[in-house]
Amino acid sequence: MASNLNLTAKTFKSLHKPHHPVILANVYDGISAKTIASLPSSKAIATASYAIAEAAGTSDEALTLEENIRATKIIASVIKDSGKPLTVDIQDGYGEQLEDSIKQVIEAGAVGVNLEDFDKERKQFYSASDAVDRIKRVLATATALGVPDFVVNARADALVYGGAFDEVVSRGHAFLDAGATTVFVMGPMDRPVPGSLTKEEIAKLVEAFEGRVNVTPGLLPTKEVAALGVSRISVGPGLQFAAVGAIKQAAEQTLDA
Repeated sequence: MASNLNLTAKTFKSLHKPHHPVILANVYDGISAKTIASLPSSKAIATASYAIAEAAGTSDEALTLEENIRATKIIASVIKDSGKPLTVDIQDGYGEQLEDSIKQVIEAGAVGVNLEDFDKERKQFYSASDAVDRIKRVLATATALGVPDFVVNARADALVYGGAFDEVVSRGHAFLDAGATTVFVMGPMDRPVPGSLTKEEIAKLVEAFEGRVNVTPGLLPTKEVAALGVSRISVGPGLQFAAVGAIKQAAEQTLDA
């Protein structure tokens, strides 16, 4: 099983191409995963912890490893026949549960993770050296489980918490050197689209990381973001926001009849 899973990991890693990025419509439960997996244009399946938390009736900050893995197993089960790679948002790796987190997502069938560099329990950043060490621990755990090509999408969240652009670049370089496939960068949360980046910022990140960067589209068309040279685009909880809006509209039309 491990060798087959590593073939899937290699396939997923190969999809990360600057200017021809893997585009991820993040899912959060069985029906969203089944729907996205059925689309020929969807090349891989990714979860979003915020959306998983909302679907579970909790918050992103309070989402436990157990709750996240429960959703991951459901998602992995419904997309199994599609053969599409699965990557899981494990937030910061749940502190000292990091190795167990990786073990459980691999056992569920995932071949990659998002890993944040902000310690959600202590409400502070991991030091650059600790964040690098955690990436190495993820990859060492995956290798020991037979998935050496496991994909780490390492979040550099300085901008999210009011930090400097230069800090993102510095930490991002260290993350890539540690074996991360891409650096995931989000912008400040007080923008019209929270976490979005400007065209100029994306271009600077592409140059700094030689395209090995993941961003969300924000207000920019996906094709325009791809043309800037990124290798990965994800929408986070965007699909869930759209789904909730559609459910609300349909319910109002029914209830107001």
